[in-house]
Amino acid sequence: MKVTLKVWRQKSASDKGKIETYKLDKVEEHMSFLEMMDVLNEQLITEGKIPVAFDHDCREGICGTCSMHINGEPHGPDRGVTTCQLHMRMFNDGDTIYIEPFRAKGFPVIKDLVVDRSAFERIQHAGGFVSVPTSGNTQDANAIPIPKADADKAFDAASCIGCGACVASCKNASAMLFVAAKVSQFSLLPQGKVEAKKRVLSMVEQMDKEGFGNCSNTGACEVECPKGISLENIARMNREYLKASASSE
Repeated sequence: MKVTLKVWRQKSASDKGKIETYKLDKVEEHMSFLEMMDVLNEQLITEGKIPVAFDHDCREGICGTCSMHINGEPHGPDRGVTTCQLHMRMFNDGDTIYIEPFRAKGFPVIKDLVVDRSAFERIQHAGGFVSVPTSGNTQDANAIPIPKADADKAFDAASCIGCGACVASCKNASAMLFVAAKVSQFSLLPQGKVEAKKRVLSMVEQMDKEGFGNCSNTGACEVECPKGISLENIARMNREYLKASASSE
């Protein structure tokens, strides 16, 4: 199949950037989207041009680094997959495909399709963990009874890979689904309840500092999330935040 690619090119964070057009022949439908991008870069290198910079690592839908905005959708037209799991059979021969970086104040562009998502790491560092003392007798986690329904919900929330699709799909560039998932995975478990108030207040405060917007209530984040993180987590985080705020006054 033949495709026309409209790719965002930006030399650096300070560069203006623009869309450039490339044509590819002999694209196989079984190729992943990133394999197609590899073919494009091989073509550009052969022509003596600078290849397109894009993030990738595991290429198995685990790390979340392969984030691209494809034809106006984070990770492209398929559902429940990351960009590396998207295959060219989702497109037709002769299609024009627009490829852009995730756009948000909290995700500044570094180069081409690569954005700086370290804001997520700073939010995580603000409270997305359980403090465990290294001295004394610590109770074995497996010895603490946890209702299966709570364990399942915590596991579902913990499946968030921090790709940023929720931010890219939201008209307010909100990171609430990401933060809510990180808050929920601990708030549902007894190990996380000790620091629950401090955690939610610190993480939400850091989210606001990073410049992410508020929840738009449109639900686009859940639709585009490759792991299907539920909006229920945002409601849970809001409840946790209100309780923590009330008790800290």
